[in-house]
Amino acid sequence: MPAPTLSSFAQSLTTETAFDVLAQARRLKAAGKDVIELQIGDSPFPSSSSALRAGKTALDAGRTTYGPSLGLPEFREAAARLVQEEFQIPATGENIVVVPGAKPIEQFFCEAFLEPGDEVLVFEPAFPTYLPNIHRRGARAVFAALRQSQQFRPDPADVERFLKESPRAKAIFLNTPHNPTGGVATQEDLAAIADLVRGKNIAVFSDEPYCHMVWEGQHRSPLALPGMLDQCVAGYTFSKSYSMSGWRLGFAVASVPVANAMGKMINTSLSCVPPFVQLAGKAALEQDRVERDATMAKFHQKVALLVAALRQVPDVTVLMPVGTFYVFPQVQPICDRLGITSHGLAMYLLEGADDQQGVACLGGECFGDAGRGFLRFSCAEPDERLLAAVAFFRAAITRTERVTQYLESHPQYRAH
Repeated sequence: MPAPTLSSFAQSLTTETAFDVLAQARRLKAAGKDVIELQIGDSPFPSSSSALRAGKTALDAGRTTYGPSLGLPEFREAAARLVQEEFQIPATGENIVVVPGAKPIEQFFCEAFLEPGDEVLVFEPAFPTYLPNIHRRGARAVFAALRQSQQFRPDPADVERFLKESPRAKAIFLNTPHNPTGGVATQEDLAAIADLVRGKNIAVFSDEPYCHMVWEGQHRSPLALPGMLDQCVAGYTFSKSYSMSGWRLGFAVASVPVANAMGKMINTSLSCVPPFVQLAGKAALEQDRVERDATMAKFHQKVALLVAALRQVPDVTVLMPVGTFYVFPQVQPICDRLGITSHGLAMYLLEGADDQQGVACLGGECFGDAGRGFLRFSCAEPDERLLAAVAFFRAAITRTERVTQYLESHPQYRAH
């Protein structure tokens, strides 16, 4: 009997490559290979202490049943206080929507604003799950490149061009601090973009999971600018700031009508975020800021260490990221010399450079065409392992016979 056919959307669905590389790295580790894992944006540190205590207390107290779809009122108020105090966003608890991590906010934003045929400006390299969520609504992405020469900042001129040249312009995706490049939009960048869209039928998704990983200055959100709370949805997560990736907790900040619409989406899809998870997050927000900032300082040191080491590798050009715990070196001369794509180079480092050891990272094209010629390294390993990864990388790119052998068995990674 023939099986039902999958929808065209299901058949075209792409994934976040970091999790695919993670799976392969774990398979190789299980087989005995020593893999230095720099492919995924996870924290090497434990969840913040108050979150752990509050989560355990809530479990013991039986906070394991359903809760309101929009989130517990006490969590929503705590989240609103944080964005008021730290980012000057004029939010109240009614502006907060609790979600299991930040990714669902992308989907709910698209469901809230996009119709089939609408056009969405996406700055590239871009987080890989943006496009599936845009395509889920039958909308179309319009790309603008972020450039190393401009510190990977979004250019307001690209927004202006999008608004003029895209007849179905409806939304803009911003991500600052930026994954994968580490670029950070300045206050002037955000103000110029806000001036271009304010009062127009344009919605802005402001993806801000690295809000506490700004190494120069402080984090800025477009929602803090006059009138922008009415046109923007911002996304935050506990995965980075509080090392709570496995808890799956995040929240959106939006106007009250949009927040209520997103609450209906949660009601009809996820029901709610578990109350004990929210209570752990509330404790983190209220009690763990000092601990959080100390952990962020450790991340900053790791980033600086990795950048300094990579700058010693011939034919590598790398900026010190202004934010995030990713380093995004330009390796095009190496790729040209070896005849391999940048993601092919990443997979060679994992699979083919050595039989006993490997380094897991991502090729820049995992984040779109504008990422070609780059690699993304996270800093989610101990310092000595970061240095070992760079030493391995430096040696691996000299093993031309092994590169040739790897490309013979993996021709999809040949550079054309």
